[in-house]
Amino acid sequence: MIPLHDSNPTRTTPLLTIGLIIVNVLAWLLELSQEGQGQLNEFVVQWAIVPAELLSQPLQELPTVFTSMFLHGSWGHLIGNMLYLWVFGDNIEDRMGRVRYLLFYLVSGIVAAGLQIAFDPDSRVPLVGASGAIAGVMGGYLLLYPRARIMTLVGYFRTNVPAVLVLGFWIVFQFFGGVGSLSGTEQGGVAFFAHIGGFVAGMLLVKPFLIGRPDPGRRMVEDDYQRRY
Repeated sequence: MIPLHDSNPTRTTPLLTIGLIIVNVLAWLLELSQEGQGQLNEFVVQWAIVPAELLSQPLQELPTVFTSMFLHGSWGHLIGNMLYLWVFGDNIEDRMGRVRYLLFYLVSGIVAAGLQIAFDPDSRVPLVGASGAIAGVMGGYLLLYPRARIMTLVGYFRTNVPAVLVLGFWIVFQFFGGVGSLSGTEQGGVAFFAHIGGFVAGMLLVKPFLIGRPDPGRRMVEDDYQRRY
């Protein structure tokens, strides 16, 4: 299920979400600019989280907790992450405000990395990607807007389904992927526990991050969405 856009209106332009997408794209282009596989590998190891190295040299490797959130492994990895960030991030930014949203995004990414490291602390495989932080955004979205309608691509067909179905399917898939990775039946280098950690963090943190923020009390324009789509 690939989300394309949602029915949830925003009052503000999602400048921070756009900025995060731009930074991720620029970081990916910087990766592509590395000459030769050896130089690329060295670049990734330097700026990505390597769990074993982070735990053995925490002060030296601490910056990678943040820089790893802006690295990706392929065009597909980048495009998929940015699509999810664009669909779900604008509403969380609109509801929280930009400063809180940025902190929420980063904290979700930190928790995501922490859970992945907890399940595989001796790994020397670099952890890269914005997936954990974006999973936090998705978890927050599910808690705040479970009935928002998401235009979703399923196979070759577009269908309009509630957010609880799209995001619920996604997190269940991550859970079974994580279980499979523990048993050795699931391969492919996907950090399932980072996704789970970020998603749960987002659900737990979204309400505390909204303390003191005015509730706009807006209703979603689902009827208008149905007329247009």
